[in-house]
Amino acid sequence: MTLKVGRRVQLAVELVLTGQVALAGEAPTEPYAAVGLLALAAGTEGTVEDVDDDRRESEEVREYARLRSLLDDFGHQMPPGSRARLEEQVAALEPAWTAYQEAETPVRVRVRLDNGFVLRDTSGDVFVAV
Repeated sequence: MTLKVGRRVQLAVELVLTGQVALAGEAPTEPYAAVGLLALAAGTEGTVEDVDDDRRESEEVREYARLRSLLDDFGHQMPPGSRARLEEQVAALEPAWTAYQEAETPVRVRVRLDNGFVLRDTSGDVFVAV
């Protein structure tokens, strides 16, 4: 599932949150003092507010994107020999591009749940689309 800002999601698993509680913008007064426990049931719904894609592009992937763009935009104007060399370069880099596109992308999300709670920097794997 691709998580996008504004998409409705629900928790796929039950989450148990433990730890410190502090006013927004302030640091907790006692380090490592657990003050409570909050359980969020699977099925709790909310809206995605932010998505952070952890995927990193390799040099080959960036070069493929650059050359592919060049070929798409200006290939029809190139001399046949230059176009053929560019097509060969693009073809040689295509396996790296395909692997990059097919790779599972780890994402971190911020979701505002309907009950008012906000889950920040949470793995996208714990949510399913509604």
